Parts: sequence; C-alpha cells; structure tokens
Amino acid sequence: MSVFTLYSRSWCHLCEDMLAALRRLEPPGRPFAVEVIDVDADPALVERFDELVPVLFGDPAEPELCHYFLDEDKVRAYLARAAQT
Repeated sequence: MSVFTLYSRSWCHLCEDMLAALRRLEPPGRPFAVEVIDVDADPALVERFDELVPVLFGDPAEPELCHYFLDEDKVRAYLARAAQT
C-alpha cells in the first residue's frame, strides 16, 4: 500500500484542495493511506514548512512531490513506482 504524508494546517483551503485532488487519483481497488500532519502542532514543522503548506511527500527519504498544488504527474509516477515494488 502506498503511503503519502501531507503537511497541512487547519483552515487551509489549499490543503483541503490538495487532499481532495490526491484522493481522486486513488486507483480502484488499490487504496492508499494519507497521513495528514498539522504543522502548527510542532514548532520545528512550522519552521520547515510554514509558507509552503500544503506539502506532499510519498517516500519521506525522497524530495517532496509537490507543494501548494497537487502535481498529478509526480503523484502518478510515484504510484507507478510503488506498484512495481
């Protein structure tokens, strides 16, 4: 199962939009998990992501997939790589 991490904050319409757009890319029969992390709950996360939210990661060891708006091409490529493993 693919897992995404979305760094977000409450009352952020871009964050809500990115999560909804990500869910629309969920392959039929192959659900993925999305861990939504509120950056405002941790000062270190605010320092790292403050003006960039929403920020989406697939593999946390790799660079972010996108921020502000969903990059469908990068997400689809990540899902395709994950399906091969």
